[in-house]
Amino acid sequence: MSKWQPISTAPEAIVVETKIDDANGLRNEGKLKRMGSLWFTPDERMYVYYRPTHWRPAL
Repeated sequence: MSKWQPISTAPEAIVVETKIDDANGLRNEGKLKRMGSLWFTPDERMYVYYRPTHWRPAL
């Protein structure tokens, strides 16, 4: 398994595994794709209303 990276280094238009891991705990793990400043589901049909904190290459 790849090490989690800070979200600021996430590639654009590539599906990656994401998560939120902050003072409130671990949550919202899933595969997303960054398009500009928004994060979309892999099929690009909708975007999420949060910004992940970490990413790693999708398996």
